[in-house]
Amino acid sequence: MGLFRTSTIAEFPPASPPVGFHAPVMTETKHPHEIAREALKRLAARKEAPTPANYQACYNEIANLPNVVPFPEPPLRQIAAALGAKTDDQKKQLQLLDRAIGRRSWQGVQEALVGFAAAGHEAGPQVVVLGGGGTGPDFTTQVARLVENLLPAIGEDDTRTAEAAQEVLTLLRRPDADPRSLVAKLGAFTHQLSFAAEEQAEIKASLLHLLQLIVENIAQLSIDDSWLKGQTEALLSAVEPPITLRRLDDVERRLKDVIFKQTAAKERSMEAQEQVRQMLAAFMERLATMAESSSTFQGRIEESARQIEQIERIEDLAPLLKNVVAATRAMAEDTAATRTQLKSLQEKVVATESELVQLHLELDSASAMARHDPLTDALNRKGLDEALRREIANMRRKETTLCVALLDIDNFKALNDRLGHHTGDSALVHLADITRRSLRTVDTLARYGGEEFVILMPDTPLDQGVVAMQRLQRQLTKDLFLAGKEKLLITFSAGVAQLTPDESGEEALRRADQAMYLAKRAGKNRVMAG
Repeated sequence: MGLFRTSTIAEFPPASPPVGFHAPVMTETKHPHEIAREALKRLAARKEAPTPANYQACYNEIANLPNVVPFPEPPLRQIAAALGAKTDDQKKQLQLLDRAIGRRSWQGVQEALVGFAAAGHEAGPQVVVLGGGGTGPDFTTQVARLVENLLPAIGEDDTRTAEAAQEVLTLLRRPDADPRSLVAKLGAFTHQLSFAAEEQAEIKASLLHLLQLIVENIAQLSIDDSWLKGQTEALLSAVEPPITLRRLDDVERRLKDVIFKQTAAKERSMEAQEQVRQMLAAFMERLATMAESSSTFQGRIEESARQIEQIERIEDLAPLLKNVVAATRAMAEDTAATRTQLKSLQEKVVATESELVQLHLELDSASAMARHDPLTDALNRKGLDEALRREIANMRRKETTLCVALLDIDNFKALNDRLGHHTGDSALVHLADITRRSLRTVDTLARYGGEEFVILMPDTPLDQGVVAMQRLQRQLTKDLFLAGKEKLLITFSAGVAQLTPDESGEEALRRADQAMYLAKRAGKNRVMAG
């Protein structure tokens, strides 16, 4: 008989009326035994099977009572015992189910069973019946949208997962889809998707590892390591997990700027080296000319010496001396001209060498000077402008929020005057380091001015932006700045503004700046919303 115990009619008592029910006044009061006999006669007259349900219906009809279906407590308790709880939430729901059965509350039973199923769904894959009980077209539409959003992540190479996704989408778009078939297809798709996700993660990790090896080998194989220092540091920092599109975009722009500057500097360096080679060639040519002039002069002197040995009269000596003086004068003039030319070449060599040194210094610092502040490594004004334009475009495209915070270090001039500019620079670096560790990877830090910094916080409403700045203030109280042997507390005043849909970045920064000044006037070390 299934979950129900076989009972005789005599053993099945009449159902009690529900709480709060007032039975109508019967025109004739009958004894329960009379009602029971009449119920049996009526069943026989109607030729109905003498089942407990039929007998109960006839009894209630004769007694003028509502025909309330009896509460099946025993079978419900058997069902509750058969349900195995796998999580604490499921155990809690089973306890609620037991209490509901004890109170004979159908609503409590329903709520406990729904809660039990939901707890099982959160713990792992469970069978979900679609198409009824609150899961209608809206639910299937959301599931279809979820599957469609997963397709780009799968890629075009994994055909099996893509085919499974298309099968699920086809069923989801059919209004008469069989829920069981849909659940089976969803299960197969999620199973295939798990393998695809693991493979994508492994591919990503392998590519990052290969990129790190390539960048490290480039740095090691480079003759002049300083030439590639900026690029290698930027790339190695970019491929450190977690990877974000904002970080990759920032590195791409930085490298493009660096490559442009280094290409121009390298071309000028090659031109300077060519000039040095030309000057060396001219120098060698001048040395050869000097050697040739010396040989000519020596020949003329030797010839004059032989002629002098053959002279017998003093009158014949004057022409020979005249030739010797002329040869000596010519030699002296050639030597002076050569000395002047060699000095000019030497000056050009020194100037070119100095220019080459300066070019190499510019190459070494090109990475840091691209879009980043060389002291704090935060974005400079140029980098901030680009980042602000990018974040505003993302905000409007995704219809999300964007907060801009402008903070100014309190009493920074007094710190500089008392401990010197070197300590002030160290304080700026300290603040930038603590800020980077406290913020999310998607947030952007930029140096706006001397002791002013700007923080861009995407997907952040105004109240959360204020909380983030207050959290940074608390972190600075834990990480004190060490100036020599003196521990100093670095504080700042900040203004936070949330961009409106049609507002420009400059307008939002202006509102944040005004709020920052209000924080200064209110006593410093405060955060104000603008």
